Amino acid sequence: MKNNLLANKKVAIIGGGPVGLTTAILLQQKDVDVTVYERDLNAQTRISGGTLDIDKNTGQLALRKAGLLEVFYKYARPTGERNIDINANILEEEMPTAENKFDKPEIDRNDLRDMLLDNLNKDTVVWNSQIVSIKKKNNQYTLLLQNGSETIADFIIIANGGMSKLRKYVTEVVPHYTGTYLIQGEVLEPEKNCPSFKKLCGEENTIAVVDKKMFFCQVKAKGVLQYYLSFKTDENWIEKKNMDFSNKQMVLTFLDELMVNWHPTYKELFYATDNFVALPMRKMPLDKPWDSQSDITLVGDTAHLMPPFGGVGVNMGLLDALHLATNLTEGDFPDTLSAVKDYEQKMLVYAGNAQQQTGKGEVMIHSDISFDDLQKNRKDK
Repeated sequence: MKNNLLANKKVAIIGGGPVGLTTAILLQQKDVDVTVYERDLNAQTRISGGTLDIDKNTGQLALRKAGLLEVFYKYARPTGERNIDINANILEEEMPTAENKFDKPEIDRNDLRDMLLDNLNKDTVVWNSQIVSIKKKNNQYTLLLQNGSETIADFIIIANGGMSKLRKYVTEVVPHYTGTYLIQGEVLEPEKNCPSFKKLCGEENTIAVVDKKMFFCQVKAKGVLQYYLSFKTDENWIEKKNMDFSNKQMVLTFLDELMVNWHPTYKELFYATDNFVALPMRKMPLDKPWDSQSDITLVGDTAHLMPPFGGVGVNMGLLDALHLATNLTEGDFPDTLSAVKDYEQKMLVYAGNAQQQTGKGEVMIHSDISFDDLQKNRKDK
């Protein structure tokens, strides 16, 4: 017998990213009373970061369950990958084919959010609503918002990202630094301001793994370039160098020193950059499972934050949405505790495997490995 364990319960999802919104859709489709609390000001708030590739074997399973696969294909873009070297020479290209074009197409973060919001009931998301604390009394939760107001819920799903301050209501384990830092840059008008690099990258994902660093560039839907440069360093290197990432010239001086042997085409891209962000890479340890609770759990990066070197983080989060919603609304579980525990046990396995592969990739990328050996390792997976 299939049980909707959330019937007549009020569910709060904290965080309106892809995982939180997908979870909300899957629950609403089973007539669950669900509200999403998101700190962004409104649906038009611009989301930073590059495009997301949604994999057919993981993330797309959740979209299919929600009946959104066809509309996703309308938003998403099949994208090739171009590997280049330190001298901006093309080493290898792999372009999408008719057979594999939807295996893992790219989608802009705002486009994905728009698609998901279009498939939620009106006013499901409460914008400009940051939850600062949670208190439980008499089998019901009170959620305190930053503006001083309160709301109640019977079941809570925390989906507010890797640096969540609300994770502590489920586990005391916190993410730790992996030893790698990432500089993120965005170029709003690449054709005008870095034409040589734009010609090199075209419309494909462009990657260089060399000099114990990784350079990775993506093209967004409107032609904006988003790139990442990763390197090994101390966690407190920014403080040691008194770096100010709002000071463009200071960042460029640092990049000139860091990338001294790289081709001028890369430098052209750096100097065309409109804004820089520095991001320490962190991982949420999964080797100390927490005790499952009957009415609160974690999904997405909040549960299993990992660096982006495997490109699987959002896909693991969408699997979370699929498994948790299915367990709670159409599983064979006698109670919510059993459903949550089963979901968390599954999540620890697939997310743990993803973390392990990502960790191996992180080490390999920032080593002296040759391009040929790197490609062989990727194809052997």
